[in-house]
Amino acid sequence: MLSNINIHFYLLAYLIGGIPFGYILAKTFAGADIRELGSRSIGATNVLRALKEKSPKLAKKLAIATVILDALKGVSIIVIAALLGLSIQTQWSIGVFAVIGHCFSPYLKFEGGKGVATALGIVAYFLPIETALAIGVWYLLGRTVRISSVSSLGGLLTLVIGSFLIHYDMPGINTHAPLLIIAFIIVYKHIPNILRLLKGEEGRVI
Repeated sequence: MLSNINIHFYLLAYLIGGIPFGYILAKTFAGADIRELGSRSIGATNVLRALKEKSPKLAKKLAIATVILDALKGVSIIVIAALLGLSIQTQWSIGVFAVIGHCFSPYLKFEGGKGVATALGIVAYFLPIETALAIGVWYLLGRTVRISSVSSLGGLLTLVIGSFLIHYDMPGINTHAPLLIIAFIIVYKHIPNILRLLKGEEGRVI
């Protein structure tokens, strides 16, 4: 089993997906542990929220860098796998493991982020049209509602529904299972946000 190249890529995807770029960037350039600030998440939204009072310009730069790096760490492994000729089914599984790594990082005692940016990079590779629609909804909700979790979950819902409407028979795999697993993980990580939303306590991103 350990000689199976698929297993190697799954492990690599999990380990690279688990790299907490938001935590590393905030600690390196702002001297802040974002696990103790704001929502305590390692994602871009909390990087922005936790650092904006100290240095709005730096907070914005680090948040953007976090989004880009988190998005790349999943899709980069998939691209390498594709170049090596691994199957589309294996590529999707690599994406799932990368999201699991981000959300349950082995470097942070299996804590992590919400998985949105990492999933975005992965799904954009496979389903660019649905991803574009999801980003549009995310942006619209972000500009109007201004609650990060609402924007993310709204974009996720658009992505899933769009995938069934545009690609009912998913190209190469004929199943939505990997996408639904990724969606389930993201919703699971958003449960605290959902509970705060129901109580009217979820914070806004200004």
